[in-house]
Amino acid sequence: MDIKNEQSMEQVILETAERLFLEKGFASTSTTEIAREVGCNQALIHYYFRTKDNLFNTIFEQKFKQFFHELFEINNADDMTFQEKLKHIIESHFDLLLKNPRLPLLILNELSRQPEQVAILREKLHSFPEKLFTKLNKELAVEIENGRIREINVVDLIITTVSINISLFVMMPIVEKVIPLNETQKNFMLAHRRSENVDFILKSLRP
Repeated sequence: MDIKNEQSMEQVILETAERLFLEKGFASTSTTEIAREVGCNQALIHYYFRTKDNLFNTIFEQKFKQFFHELFEINNADDMTFQEKLKHIIESHFDLLLKNPRLPLLILNELSRQPEQVAILREKLHSFPEKLFTKLNKELAVEIENGRIREINVVDLIITTVSINISLFVMMPIVEKVIPLNETQKNFMLAHRRSENVDFILKSLRP
């Protein structure tokens, strides 16, 4: 197998595993089933990822890095105000969840089932969040000092943003059962919530 085909097969395994994890949950998905869906043998999955936990961690790591890579680019944009950067962070996080609406529940379930995974993921992701938070914290301190934002630390700000965005997607399966929505209505509601979340968080920071 040449390098190109090897990379392609590895990505097919990741995409198939992600789909099955989201559809059925981590515990209910076996590597045997993933291999069958991919059209390869189970040994090949073991060759690339060794264990199902490693496969899950790789999927999560890809999503995490995808999100933070975009944030690093925006955070280094000197022509944007802090509020504009924060707006982009909130919207980017919402859009990531919009593309992966089942991901929050999957992650919450797995991290509650195996809390030691947090330490493993932190080790694999190295200093991605620390670098971003350090720069954000410095800019936040300047905004507070100049009276444009109330006293708040960057950890509370990130927790608020993540909590508000995630709550919608955790609730969506219930909302869709209680309030039947067609595709147009659902898209309108999601776009409205995206805008409302940005507005709510930015207003909450006013001094």
